[in-house]
Amino acid sequence: MTDDPSSPENAPRARPVAIAPGLHLIATPIGAARDVTLRALDLLAGCDVLVAEDTRSLRHLMELHGLRPGTRPLLAYHDHNGARMRPRLLAALTEGKSVLYASEAGTPLVADPGYQLARMAIEADLQVHAAPGPSAMLAALTVSGLPSDRFCFLGFAPASAGARRKFLQEAAEIPATLIFYESPKRVSRMLGELCDVLGGEREAALCRELTKKHEEVIRMPLAELASTVSDRTLRGEIVLVVGRGEKRVAGPEALDQALDAALAEMRLKDAVAHVAQALDLPRRQVYQAALKKEKSQ
Repeated sequence: MTDDPSSPENAPRARPVAIAPGLHLIATPIGAARDVTLRALDLLAGCDVLVAEDTRSLRHLMELHGLRPGTRPLLAYHDHNGARMRPRLLAALTEGKSVLYASEAGTPLVADPGYQLARMAIEADLQVHAAPGPSAMLAALTVSGLPSDRFCFLGFAPASAGARRKFLQEAAEIPATLIFYESPKRVSRMLGELCDVLGGEREAALCRELTKKHEEVIRMPLAELASTVSDRTLRGEIVLVVGRGEKRVAGPEALDQALDAALAEMRLKDAVAHVAQALDLPRRQVYQAALKKEKSQ
């Protein structure tokens, strides 16, 4: 997290308010410390139990805004201790306490471990509240210049090659702007895979270090973007935003190849149904092509 250059004396201050019992999910800054909301500060000042994905980040944020945990517990909750911590946190909620959960940066439950905690609280019929605020995903969409009327957040792609390709092939069929998170070490690989699967002509934006000192947004088609960053060493948090592609109509060669593969394993009727669905073509067109192929053999 980057310290805000403004004087601490000018930082917004929390005000004493009564905090309702329940789990309070607060969004924390993705960069500039002053992006925290006044409501989040009120909750940080007043909740009975403070829980964070990274307690050091939350303590630092509180100090920047003149807050201290005091005698209240400040507990770590992350992927490695979630199973052990959830019963303790649910017990506090059951006792009627107000429990605050903050992800390391951004909005809870978006690519962070808060989901299981919120889910179990809901299943136990406990109150769950959201204090919305900063989000890297929405900030990137805002500055990307790509259509925002319909978008799909896909988070991080799987690590293994086979799972990644399937993941991206499924993403290619989504008629919306696509939003991915990626690490600086893998972003060049990811851009190459996006070009292969989605097509290099799709408009895209690489958004790096949003709201921080070295913020950068590069907007260009995927193929150009992949070439532009291929020899760069990128650092910081990266969000990739990819525009929706034009619907591709399978040509005669693709239809012929698909029918060959399907007919080698299936009956004519099943092969036609399979290829029509896979290529999004009218079944009648596929059936006629299959009959023509059988007659020529």
